[in-house]
Amino acid sequence: MAVTLAQTTQVLLGECVSKSQSRVDFWVEFARHTKVEQMAEIGVYRGDFAATLLQRCESITKYYMIDPWRHLDDWNKPANENDAVFEQCFQTAKAKTEFAQHRRVILRGKTTDVVDQISDGELDFAYIDGDHTLRGIAIDLIHVYPKVRQGGFLGGDDFSPTLWQHKTSFEPTFVFPFAVYFAEAVGATIYALPNNQFCLQKMSPLQFKFVDLTGQYSELGLRSQLAPEKLLKLFLGERFPGLRGMIRRIRK
Repeated sequence: MAVTLAQTTQVLLGECVSKSQSRVDFWVEFARHTKVEQMAEIGVYRGDFAATLLQRCESITKYYMIDPWRHLDDWNKPANENDAVFEQCFQTAKAKTEFAQHRRVILRGKTTDVVDQISDGELDFAYIDGDHTLRGIAIDLIHVYPKVRQGGFLGGDDFSPTLWQHKTSFEPTFVFPFAVYFAEAVGATIYALPNNQFCLQKMSPLQFKFVDLTGQYSELGLRSQLAPEKLLKLFLGERFPGLRGMIRRIRK
């Protein structure tokens, strides 16, 4: 999986971005270029991502599919459906990846329940697309990171520049900036990518650096996003959707 000396990780990621039309295309290119053999996905849902990578990346010999596939009382996000819906999602994910049943390992449970079935340092790559709250991303990063080998990668979805990815009635999305803080804490290099993706490389020796390949992540602090006037504006916009247009008309 090693990248040639002449081809740095940043150049590699840039090449993968240039050849991709979507987030899934990007990770397929990435997995092919880095010759990923063993990987894990946290937050499988209906299995579309897993099926695509297993189909298009022949180098993958073991793919861990981690997801509780059940309603969680302490998860305040729009995707938290009832158990019946999640059972359908589970069956769909199994059916979509059945063609690769000898390469997949299904671990049904929360990260804390099942991740220790993966050996430390076993993974070339782990992809996190589960609970995007501050609590969720903290738990996933802390528990999954030891499972990635030195020089390996940890990527993820919903690296949104705004905390308010969903309505204010839901928990804010904290993948960004928490993943950057985490990278600094463990001495890893982290890259911001198009389509709200991130990629973190486990470095040896330790080398923290945040490389923004999009130009969208200039502010790592939270003060402006949590300012009272910002929250009031969001609240009023959600409760009175026509208010913004009315204000624009009055100004004109």
